[in-house]
Amino acid sequence: MARYAAVKSALSSALIAVAIVAAPLAQARGLMDGWARDSVATVRVAELPRPGREIYELIRQGGPFPRDKDGTVFGNRERLLPAERRGFYREYTVATPGSRDRGARRIVCGGPARSPQACYYTADHYASFRKIVE
Repeated sequence: MARYAAVKSALSSALIAVAIVAAPLAQARGLMDGWARDSVATVRVAELPRPGREIYELIRQGGPFPRDKDGTVFGNRERLLPAERRGFYREYTVATPGSRDRGARRIVCGGPARSPQACYYTADHYASFRKIVE
C-alpha cells in the first residue's frame, strides 16, 4: 500500500509539473479558451506602419487591393487567432520595405469583408498577431 501511495504521489507531482510548463505554452499559442484569447496584444490603427494604415482603409472600403492575393482565405493553421470556421479570415499584404516579394507583414480580418468583426496585424509572417483597435 505504501508503494502505491508513493507512485500516486509521484504521478501527481509529475502531472502538476507538466501543467505548469504546458499552460504558458498553450496560452502563447492561443490554444486555451477564454482569458488567453482575450489577452491578445493590441495595436492602434495610428501605430500601424503607413502601408498598414493604407491597407486597413482599403479593407474598410472593400478595395480595390494592389495584390491579387489580397482578400484570399487565411487558414489560421498556426491557431494563434480565435478558432472560426474555414473562410472566416481573409489576409491582406502590407508592403514590407526592401522586400522583393510580399514580405512578412499582413493584416488578417475576420467576418464580413467591409465591416470585419476583428482585424489583426502581423509583422513576422504569422508568428504573432496584435489585434487592431481604433
